[in-house]
Amino acid sequence: EVLEEARRATEEIHTGAYRGPLHGIPVGLKDLYYVKGVRNTSGSRIYDRFLPEYDSTVSARLKKAGAIIMGKLNLRQFAFGPTGLNVDYGNMHNPWDTDRIAGGSSGGSGSAAAAGQCTVTLGTDTGGSIRIPSALCGLAGLKPTYGRVSRYGISPLSWSLDHAGPMARSVEDCALTLNVLAGYDPKDPTSVNKPVPDYTDALTGDIRGLRVGVPREYFEVPIDPHVRANVMNALEALRELGAQVKEVSWPMFHDSADISSTILHTEAASYHENLIMERGDEYDPSIRLRLEVGLFISGVEYLRALRARSIYTSKLEALLQDVDILVGPMEPVVAPNIDSEDIDIDGKTVTVIQALTQYTRPFNITGFPALTIPCGFANGMPVGVQLAGRPFDEATVLNAGYSYQQSTGWHKLRPPI
Repeated sequence: EVLEEARRATEEIHTGAYRGPLHGIPVGLKDLYYVKGVRNTSGSRIYDRFLPEYDSTVSARLKKAGAIIMGKLNLRQFAFGPTGLNVDYGNMHNPWDTDRIAGGSSGGSGSAAAAGQCTVTLGTDTGGSIRIPSALCGLAGLKPTYGRVSRYGISPLSWSLDHAGPMARSVEDCALTLNVLAGYDPKDPTSVNKPVPDYTDALTGDIRGLRVGVPREYFEVPIDPHVRANVMNALEALRELGAQVKEVSWPMFHDSADISSTILHTEAASYHENLIMERGDEYDPSIRLRLEVGLFISGVEYLRALRARSIYTSKLEALLQDVDILVGPMEPVVAPNIDSEDIDIDGKTVTVIQALTQYTRPFNITGFPALTIPCGFANGMPVGVQLAGRPFDEATVLNAGYSYQQSTGWHKLRPPI
């Protein structure tokens, strides 16, 4: 089917029926995105033979744009976890070092794009699952604003935290893809009916006067000194490009894990409740445990987390009145070894899950857009820097990332494998 689509794209382009920048471009989809007649496993053998009868909105828009959907990409079972491990279909490996994780849950998307198997891949991001594998594999990865890209036809994990977005080697490719994906969808009740700009028009590369805030709280949690040094170099590069970089304080930053975990576990348990009762023995035991935790979170606790989320969002909105974007580390470490459950970060022992999500969860809670781009290497592995902005202002975030990439060459490097 892919070869036939490639031949059709070639004929269309040669005869002047060019559909745009994605026409004929190889794209891979995380195995949560429905494609009519193609298996959608959600990373679990429970759904090994499930064939959707319709396309997700994202899949339909990619097809209309002429993209060639190469196939489905592996993920953490049910997208529940940041490591990229999968007991049913095999672990995802980092192409920079196959003994290390690709990150998750969109680990197959990160690995495939970094290895050059697809030009663009699509992931989902509930607690960082686009940005984590993108950072660990040396990619640009964008989590758009909540409601900007339709989630219709995408298997859910947490209805109020899930986002869909692109992963690619360059910010420009992410912007080109977002042009195709973004927009209102009446089939998705969370979709927001707001005008969609041309994101590539925003890529001027000029960030003179851009107000960049660097939350001091980013450095109050464990972070590898080599990673920190790379991030500081990236901040200096933004300053040299004309941005106004200053330290800021982010009230409630350290509360993100508690708020996110309560909401995520409750909503995921609600979705999986019947299935886990009927076929719980077929789940990855670690994922089953996390889902069962969610079954014991009370309605009072869930509502308390939602109220805290509202306050958390208002605090971030206030902070982004004083600056245009926030910039800081994407991950506190480079990709851990596949068998690691705990890691040492500058003399402190933390779990892999805790480490990989400490900078990502805030932007799932608030739904604000966040982009990761490569900014260097530590111990031979990619390091990412995260840029986040105001809701529905992906254009500013993308232009800042584009400007940085125009002045550096980290995104041009390729893994040896």
